[in-house]
Amino acid sequence: MVEKLNKFGMYLIDHNVFGEELVRQATRKMHEYGENSASSLARVLKHDFNIPHDEVYGALSHIYAFPTLLVDVGELSDWQIAASKEILDKIPEDFKKKLFYHKIFPFGWQESNREVLRILASDVTSPLLQDFQEHTPYRRLEIFWSTQDNIDALIKRINIPSNKYLQQLKESDEVVVELDHTDNGLSEQALDEEINKSLLVNLFEGVLVEAVRRDASDIHIIANGKTTVDIYIRVDGRLLLWHRQENTPPEALFAVVKDRSVGVDRFERDTAQDGYAQRYIDEHLIRFRISILPVVSAEHERRFESIVIRVIDDRKVITDFRKLGFQEQAEREFVKSINTTKGIVILTGPTGSGKSTTLMAALHHVIDPSINVLTCEDPVEYVIRGARQLKIGHKMSFEQAIRSILRHDPDVVMVGEIRDKVTADIAVKLANTGHLTFSTLHTNDAPSAITRLYKMGIETFLLAYSINIIIAQRLVRKLCVHCRRPISQDHWHAAKALGFTQEELEDGRIYEAVGCKQCNHGYKGRINIAEALYFYPEVRNEIMRSLTDIDEERIRAVAEEHGMLSMRKSGLERIREGLTDITEVLYATSED
Repeated sequence: MVEKLNKFGMYLIDHNVFGEELVRQATRKMHEYGENSASSLARVLKHDFNIPHDEVYGALSHIYAFPTLLVDVGELSDWQIAASKEILDKIPEDFKKKLFYHKIFPFGWQESNREVLRILASDVTSPLLQDFQEHTPYRRLEIFWSTQDNIDALIKRINIPSNKYLQQLKESDEVVVELDHTDNGLSEQALDEEINKSLLVNLFEGVLVEAVRRDASDIHIIANGKTTVDIYIRVDGRLLLWHRQENTPPEALFAVVKDRSVGVDRFERDTAQDGYAQRYIDEHLIRFRISILPVVSAEHERRFESIVIRVIDDRKVITDFRKLGFQEQAEREFVKSINTTKGIVILTGPTGSGKSTTLMAALHHVIDPSINVLTCEDPVEYVIRGARQLKIGHKMSFEQAIRSILRHDPDVVMVGEIRDKVTADIAVKLANTGHLTFSTLHTNDAPSAITRLYKMGIETFLLAYSINIIIAQRLVRKLCVHCRRPISQDHWHAAKALGFTQEELEDGRIYEAVGCKQCNHGYKGRINIAEALYFYPEVRNEIMRSLTDIDEERIRAVAEEHGMLSMRKSGLERIREGLTDITEVLYATSED
């Protein structure tokens, strides 16, 4: 039976938006739900067939003849921002939250008539558009279709929520903390009295909120003298000084952090401590992992500490493998390596290179109710739905957990890190007994991971036939699309030395950072560069030929003959794509 297509279905086929077979399958599914409208077909394509939202609803806006409006957020004038804020102030908070959730944004008035409100919507058929007259003073609307990312950028740029903690700090007098000293340092009674005041509490709570909103990965709190504390946040891999708190003994802020965290002892200042905290920020539960270390300072009578707080935001977890942004061959070989029932998949690179993010996406790609997925991490940062995650603690060591996994009937195993011969042996055993195993190593490149495992005592034939792929990766900062510019002629010589041609430079396809209000010194976000060493038969043969040492250069040469990009070449391709610049790639691949 041939499904009768509605007007939207016919449009998608006639304009080659999607293939006819896909549209007919979606139409059949829509009919099973008892529906036959254009919006129903759009929902089925998105939710049942995983077609990206903008592809579906962009086409839907055409069928209903809604114009498209993509706003350059970086070019917004002060007048446009003020107008949008004025409109948002007139919309009830609950209705505003619904609009933002469904990616609808009241952008401004019609230029010729301030009574006509302009609306950007990622779904022009949303019922919420009919509710504007009921919930707002505006009676006439002009609706445009826009992408979800464009609307998100507008929300982030214009609807900046206030930070009540920092607001209270501004409204109060300057923080001046005077504490009594004893022979053993600061008076504990004085610290208690200071903690009961709200100002330092507001400072601590305020930086937690700001770190989440500025997409920071970490917060650093360190002493800078007897009465000064510096607070840094790490954004896109770089530490930025966020606030310098003067006239305050560092111990006072340290005590506040400890008192408002779980699992740490405020009175312990001579040993390392690990704790955690969690807060609802902008209606999302955010977790914070807190690390405290005693540090030496020039103030010998004082016991200073260093506090680092890792921001754990589940919204950052990438579950769609395609969104990792691997280059074509690396992604193809990675997918091939994880779409199997056995073998080891190894991610390698320094701390902060995105290994965990890649592992999370890979796990989400293979998780299925029909298989048993076990993870062994220290610590467990993100909860993975569909996996059984082992918690390491004083009652169960990492080694005990790894050994127990073998008796727990796993199909897929993720070992947080191959640390020694014990964990390496178990990973190899799992791979050779029909289990797909994920893990990480700390090495500079992919071939050196083989040497590292060999030196741990893993025999060459086991290395050759238990590993599917080794991916070494780094993160480089992405250029801000609002302010990047073609590289200046002063830097052409260095660019040519890296292999860029005169034509590429003259065409303005190689960019450099500038800096604007929308970014951090010319950069915004990060993207990976990677070398993916897939274990082709020739690679396995090279490993098997090794007698006393692994010939890393020969293995690399064989892999590059099959198309593997080295870390440096992967970075150069990112530059050609306009995503990053020479400085970032050279910094990330300095050992090459």
